[in-house]
Amino acid sequence: MTTPRTVLVTGGNRGIGFAIAEEFVAQGHRVAVTARTGQGPEGTLTVVADVTDAASIDAAFTTIEAQLGPVEVVVANAGITKDGLLMRMTEDDFTSVVDTNLGGAFRVVKRASKGMLKARFGRIVLVSSVVGLYGGPGQANYAASKAGLVGFARSLTRELGARGITANVVAPGFVETDMTAVLPEAQQAEYKKSIPAGRYGTAAEIAKAIAWLAGDDAAYISGAVIPVDGGLGMGH
Repeated sequence: MTTPRTVLVTGGNRGIGFAIAEEFVAQGHRVAVTARTGQGPEGTLTVVADVTDAASIDAAFTTIEAQLGPVEVVVANAGITKDGLLMRMTEDDFTSVVDTNLGGAFRVVKRASKGMLKARFGRIVLVSSVVGLYGGPGQANYAASKAGLVGFARSLTRELGARGITANVVAPGFVETDMTAVLPEAQQAEYKKSIPAGRYGTAAEIAKAIAWLAGDDAAYISGAVIPVDGGLGMGH
């Protein structure tokens, strides 16, 4: 049985983030989600916040701390894509993706670390992507932001590891979500051919890997990149 913790999942209103929050609720944790719009799953506290704005993150944490207690587990999941070939990618396409996906993780983890250092306990899980290490045409901005999370987690491990705090990265592959559902059939079949498992993953499969990393059994794992991609990237 895992010790019940106060958990924050950013971007917990849809897709993988929603499934992560559901899994933590199912395991008996106190769960908050941040969202710009919408709601997290039943049994969660939804707080409106924007990960690109440090003041809104601070306000969200203050609300969560008051209602659920200090955040012990943070899952930095909020992310955006603005795909396009390098030659056509604008400054804003690049900076906005990096500022949300990488900068957002920095802001959330920095604020969470205050309580974690005091408690001498913390679990930081950063949601990257197979693309972060595998690369993807038209995704220079997204891949750079997701690869950056690896260096961030490993630096956190060296800085905070002696205080009972772990920092790990989960790198999902192709997952069945609203975002993949809109792809044409032929394109989906092509993608599946490149995945050794021969299928997309489910959001629940990603969520279970994250919940395990945040649990008592993974206390000696830190600075790791855990691929959950059906063998697509093989960890690179």
